[in-house]
Amino acid sequence: MRVIVMAAGEGRRLRPFTDHWPKPVLPIDGRPVIASLLRELAAGGLSDVTVVTGHLAVQVEALVGGGTAFGVDVQYVRQPRPDGSADAVRRSVEAGAEPPLLVTAADTVFTPGDVRRFADAFAASGRPVALAYVAPDHPAPLWGLTEVVISRLSSLNGPPYELLDAVEGLAIAEIGIGKTRDLTDPLDLVEENFPYLK
Repeated sequence: MRVIVMAAGEGRRLRPFTDHWPKPVLPIDGRPVIASLLRELAAGGLSDVTVVTGHLAVQVEALVGGGTAFGVDVQYVRQPRPDGSADAVRRSVEAGAEPPLLVTAADTVFTPGDVRRFADAFAASGRPVALAYVAPDHPAPLWGLTEVVISRLSSLNGPPYELLDAVEGLAIAEIGIGKTRDLTDPLDLVEENFPYLK
């Protein structure tokens, strides 16, 4: 199962940091968040990865390289404008990514083992789409997509083109996962990197 890692966003809520560094290279626990994510994918046996870059793409691509330092094999797709999650997936599919797919944001660290458990539950569900939930009203940025969803991507109205619009009316497997950590605002950089301040 190929994983699409969306690393193209501008990270507007994290400005002024993201004026100089893309959100995926900012740290959680002192390590670039995308590095922790890629290591988690490798630990779960999910080594075929497409990274979608955009804002300050060169920094993300320089850090990740071919992915071997993280135990994965990475291909890149560029998203020249922040046109949404469905656009990022569509560009990945046009570049050769084949469903079933896992799709995640590059700025999230998952509880160890959760991505693999999610992939297995998605495969077993028989549903055309799966969405991870930390709690019933708290979705996580982790999707499972089949060809049924991929066939809808080119007919979406937008921009932005969002996955939520592409899955409307489909039976969704809602799969619970553990706690996630991410970077949303500048205070998160302090809280996620200096645990003694919590």
